[in-house]
Amino acid sequence: MRPDRIIGMASAFYDSCVLFAASDLGIFARLAESGPADARTLAHALDLDPRGARLLLDACVALELLQKDADLYSNAAESSLFLVPGAPGDLSGAIRYNRDVYPAWGQVKALARSGRPVEKPEFHLGQDPQRTRTFVLSMHYRALAIGRAVLGEIDLSVCRKLLDVGGGPGTYSVLCARENPGLSCTVLDLPDVVAVAKELIQQQGCASQVTTLAGDYRSTDFPGGLDAVNFFGMLHQESPESILMLLKKAYAALNPGGRVNVMDLMTDCTHTKPKFSALFAVNMALTTDNGWVFSDSELTQWMHEAGFTDISVKPLPPPMPHSFATARKKPL
Repeated sequence: MRPDRIIGMASAFYDSCVLFAASDLGIFARLAESGPADARTLAHALDLDPRGARLLLDACVALELLQKDADLYSNAAESSLFLVPGAPGDLSGAIRYNRDVYPAWGQVKALARSGRPVEKPEFHLGQDPQRTRTFVLSMHYRALAIGRAVLGEIDLSVCRKLLDVGGGPGTYSVLCARENPGLSCTVLDLPDVVAVAKELIQQQGCASQVTTLAGDYRSTDFPGGLDAVNFFGMLHQESPESILMLLKKAYAALNPGGRVNVMDLMTDCTHTKPKFSALFAVNMALTTDNGWVFSDSELTQWMHEAGFTDISVKPLPPPMPHSFATARKKPL
C-alpha cells in the first residue's frame, strides 16, 4: 500500500487551476490561430510575463493539454477538439461553471458544520448580473455537449407543446425544436435567466418555436394542454418534497398520454456511486439551499407517487455521467 492515491487527491486542484488559467488566458485559442509558437511569442501576443507564461505552458504539456517540440508549443489533439472556442466539441464555455464554483469548494468544511450553502444561490441567479450571465452561458455550452446524447433518447415526434421547466438558456428546447419542426416549446425560468435565454434563442434562429416564461417554477402555474414536460439538469437543486410537487404539477398540466422526461445526474441507492454523482451532490449543496443528487430508485418512486406509469430510468451512453428517465400520464 502506497500513499500515491492520497497525495494525488490532495494535489488534484493543481490540474484544474492550470486548465482554467490556460483557457481564460486564451492559450488554446491563440495556438489554434497561430500554429506552434514559443513561450516568448505567446507571452507577447497574450500580454503575459515570459517566465510566468513558460511555467504555465510547461504545466499544460505535463497535463497533455499541449505538446512541446524543442521550444515550440502546440495544442494537443484533445485540446484542439474541446478547448478551442468554436471547435466541434468546444467545452471552453462549459468549464467556466467549474471555475466559478472553485472558491466554494474551499469551504466544504463549513458546509459540513452548518449544513447550509456557502454561497447564496441568488448570486448566480440574478443578484450578480455578470455571474448570472456567465452561469447561463456556461449552462448553454454544457447543454450543447450533452444534447446530442439526450436527444437520442427522447421521442417528441407526436408532441406539439412542450414545457422546459428550469430550462435556463433554453438550449435543450432549441435542440428539441430543431429536431421537431411542429413542436412549440416554452422555457420557464427566473426573469434574469430568461433574459439571457431570449438572446440565445434569437441568435440560434428559433424564436418562432421557442418562447420564454419568466417565473419561479415552484410557484408559477404550468400552462395546460402539454404533450411533454422536461426537467433537464435542474431537479438536483430541489428537496424530495419539491421534486414530488413538481412532478405532480407536470402530471396535472399534461394531456392524457403525455410524457414527463427527466435528465439528471443520479446515484445508486447508496448515494455513493457513481463517484462523479456523489461528488456533484457536494457541489450542489455548496451553492444551493437543497442541492444534492437523488438516486434512480428515488426518482422512480416519486414518479409513481405523482401518478405516472411506464416509468423507465437508464444511464445515458458514455462518456455522459447523466441518466435519463421518462414516464407517461395515463391515457383516457
